[in-house]
Amino acid sequence: MLKKLTLCFLTVTATVFAGDVARISPAKAAALVHDGHAVLVDVRETAEWKETGVAQPAVLLEKSDFDGARAAWTPFLRKIGKDRTIILYCRSGKRAGTVAEALAAQGFKVVNAGGFKDWADAGLPVRQVE
Repeated sequence: MLKKLTLCFLTVTATVFAGDVARISPAKAAALVHDGHAVLVDVRETAEWKETGVAQPAVLLEKSDFDGARAAWTPFLRKIGKDRTIILYCRSGKRAGTVAEALAAQGFKVVNAGGFKDWADAGLPVRQVE
């Protein structure tokens, strides 16, 4: 009985703290960006951008800057405002999810598009970064 109660508690706790940030497919993300309803942001680091390339329409804002001084994030967020959707992606979706949850808590409309590989595998346009 104690094991069942512990498992139930852990399940409820994980659900409560998992956040309310929705996942979105790369195709849906591309359509929203194309139609001007959203902006796509790659939160990986510069070395990753250079190694793999990035989604063609992506704004490049490192998660490390988000975690630190926010020198690039602050003006970006002011410009975007809270009415436009921000679509985030990274390598696997984990860092994008972390940033998305923090932005959602601040009142921004945000979704997680997962990883760059998902975008590239969907045949969506990419560009190289130097």
